[in-house]
Amino acid sequence: MADAPTIVWFRDDLRVADHPALTEAVGRGASVVCVYVLDEDSPGIRPLGGAAKWWLHGSLAALGEAIEALGGMLVLRRGPAARVIRSLVDETGASAVFWNRRYGGPERELDAALKAELADRGVEARSFAASLLFEPWTIRTGQGTPFSVFTPFWRACTSAPEPRHPLPAPDAIEGVDAAGDALDEWNLLPTRPDWAEGLRAAWTPGADAAHARLAAFIANDLAGYDEGRDRPALAATSRLSPHLRWGELSPYEVWHAVRERRAGGAGATRFLTELGWREFAWHVLFHAPDLATRNWRPGFDAFPWPPLDEAALHAWQQGRTGVPLVDAGMRELWATGTMHNRVRMVVASFLTKNLLIDWRRGEEWFWDTLVDAGAASNAFNWQWVAGSGADAAPYFRVFNPELQAAKFDPDGEYVQRWVPEVDTAAYPEPVVDLRESRAAALAAFEHVKAARG
Repeated sequence: MADAPTIVWFRDDLRVADHPALTEAVGRGASVVCVYVLDEDSPGIRPLGGAAKWWLHGSLAALGEAIEALGGMLVLRRGPAARVIRSLVDETGASAVFWNRRYGGPERELDAALKAELADRGVEARSFAASLLFEPWTIRTGQGTPFSVFTPFWRACTSAPEPRHPLPAPDAIEGVDAAGDALDEWNLLPTRPDWAEGLRAAWTPGADAAHARLAAFIANDLAGYDEGRDRPALAATSRLSPHLRWGELSPYEVWHAVRERRAGGAGATRFLTELGWREFAWHVLFHAPDLATRNWRPGFDAFPWPPLDEAALHAWQQGRTGVPLVDAGMRELWATGTMHNRVRMVVASFLTKNLLIDWRRGEEWFWDTLVDAGAASNAFNWQWVAGSGADAAPYFRVFNPELQAAKFDPDGEYVQRWVPEVDTAAYPEPVVDLRESRAAALAAFEHVKAARG
């Protein structure tokens, strides 16, 4: 069996460098079958949103080129992942299947069951740490429980051994011919209407673009990141989130690039803390797999969401609420598949606390429109703003969009960019009064306090 091929199952790790499963497979000295499975059928696996599918198409195209440059080929298959991998084992006579670990509940269940089934068939199945710096079961409180507050969580992480250094890409891959789908057959790109023009202008998926973006950020923006990151009109953020979400860049590569090239400094410290926030979201999801559908704080189940105001929801989705900073953010999202993080908090607060619309409706919209929509960060951050999640901002903290704009977009440059009609008669009146709606939200929260006793 020494010459039998090894299957490397790519998931949210669309790269060839710092890919432990690929490195281990190549190191065995046998041929390697590289496969990506588009799984929208396995129980609990959440289908991708439209913007995410657009990114996936570009990222898979780039990954296929990278693997071919090393002598291999990327096999594309669609269907329930366990069935697809079993079939590929049978077709190729593979003696091993390697993959990098996932941390969502349904994904872990699928992987564990497949690993056991393959072992029963005499096929080696191994998983590796590749997408988190600190795996969820390794960071615990002194009582052995999961952390629920970020600051002590990150303190524990930074007190742990330094994350490993990234692995180099293999020099070559001995590929195996195997039948697969053509990428275009998956219809991941929009057709009529083609809403992706802004995404194409804003982004280039793939590992090469990810590394170029990381290098540019470190050279030009990292030093001023601590102050500049809250100004949406500035190009001061890393713009690495979709590259990390799709694993075109590993957190180990980011961590050591920052540590080695700009050790110390407020910008580097703040940026690595934001990387820690991503880790925290995954740790919370690991212990609460239903984070996208259920309040992390059970007491928040008592919150009296009123009947859905469909007109208000549509106004929010379309960036036509009459509140300039909110509308600017929502239009940026639709046009580019992303939104400045400061503005994400503002628009989420407006939906949940001024419009009194359940955070799950916002999470669903972001899932469909963000190129970086991930199972952990999307649900975690929505619950954080709503007040129902881990380490949530106090519920009474409502992000006033007018005050936020005055502080972080004082010249109105960001708003003017996305809402050019803001100072004209064409701009609508606000759909709600900010002061009155805030008071209504705080009154509704009294039900949560009462339920807690």
